[in-house]
Amino acid sequence: MASRMFSKGVASLVILSSFASPSFAGGLERGGYNIDQLFDTGPFSFDSSAVYVAPQRKLKNVQDTDTSFTIPGGTIGGGDLNGRPDSVDDTENYWVPRVGIKAGVGNADCMVDYSQPWGAHTNPGANWAGANQNIETKVESDNYAATCSYKFDVGTGQFRIIGGGFYQEVSGFKKRLVQDPAVLPAGLSGVGRLDLEGDGWGWRVGAAYEIPEYAIRASLIYNSAVKLDNITGTIDLSQVFGPMPGSRYAVSGSADMPDSLELKLQSGIAPDWLAFGSVKWTDWSQLQVLNFCPAAPSVLQPCTDLDLLYRDGWTITAGIGHKFNDQWSGAVSLTWDRGTSHGYGTQTDTWTLGTGVAYTPNDNLEFRLAGVVGVLTSGESGSMTYKGETYGNDVSYDFDNDLVTAISANLKVKF
Repeated sequence: MASRMFSKGVASLVILSSFASPSFAGGLERGGYNIDQLFDTGPFSFDSSAVYVAPQRKLKNVQDTDTSFTIPGGTIGGGDLNGRPDSVDDTENYWVPRVGIKAGVGNADCMVDYSQPWGAHTNPGANWAGANQNIETKVESDNYAATCSYKFDVGTGQFRIIGGGFYQEVSGFKKRLVQDPAVLPAGLSGVGRLDLEGDGWGWRVGAAYEIPEYAIRASLIYNSAVKLDNITGTIDLSQVFGPMPGSRYAVSGSADMPDSLELKLQSGIAPDWLAFGSVKWTDWSQLQVLNFCPAAPSVLQPCTDLDLLYRDGWTITAGIGHKFNDQWSGAVSLTWDRGTSHGYGTQTDTWTLGTGVAYTPNDNLEFRLAGVVGVLTSGESGSMTYKGETYGNDVSYDFDNDLVTAISANLKVKF
């Protein structure tokens, strides 16, 4: 039988482990959504955390499969780049912060938090055979959320109804080689750049059931899609056409950040031992080909698109936590994330092992530290067909199993 103190001491490691693992899940996921702080015992808590992630994806056997040049009214291939290096480091390291404040009165609990659920950063540079597909791509997000729950007694435990909303800002850019600089006037790099930004609102709803004296909790949370109906930005082709009027022009489009459904479970299995797990589905398949166009497309001011071609993501985590004494607890977890790429892109399946410790010197303070090591599985990228159109026929490459590591630090103050 697990004690209530066991529930307080070890359950925090569940939060730590589950927070670190999704930081390199598929699609554009960074921190994802996390409302575990809502379950803190006591009337008030302040929680701040940061995750540092270091993926080490390397592309090899790169071949430029579209060696055409850019001419007004012609194709955009960037020229023949097969004389450039055929291997390159693709990914950049990144931070994922989160800050949350939770307050409770009676049977009601509310939480406000800031997070960065979505993001991406690939930076292979210009000196590789696939520069006509990507030189650098970066996506960033800011999420401001408020979530509340109301609990009432049901049998030997408590049932919670959960609901809330959030506001998101998403921005990013992409650079690629539009024209081989060898055929351009001196001083022009041939690089084109797309900058975008948009915002939107979402909501969440869910339920949970808890039996604190056994450290039992089951929660099911649905997060809605966020409709970015008015994405605005610019295309800059001044390094292709020079400083001629209209070489930098406005574009617009739309996209939906995905909805998700997550089931989390935990239970005491022996004195001072806890088992936990989760299953999450994310609707990444709604992000396929995103088009961005000027008000009046023309030969010199064409539309552009971001080719993602994702499939739905699935993330499954299982782990065990142990309370060593009143101050120290530890946990270990194993996570499988199904890659969202399936023939185009580098997001294959990921396996990660996470470990963490929590130090609680008193009832009001808690420090947590976790580390993750994992494998980004091998694969290849090339052309594929979507709705009768061929994508990815500009560059092909493959990649081996690669390493990913992460470290997470957390400070929580409770009253």
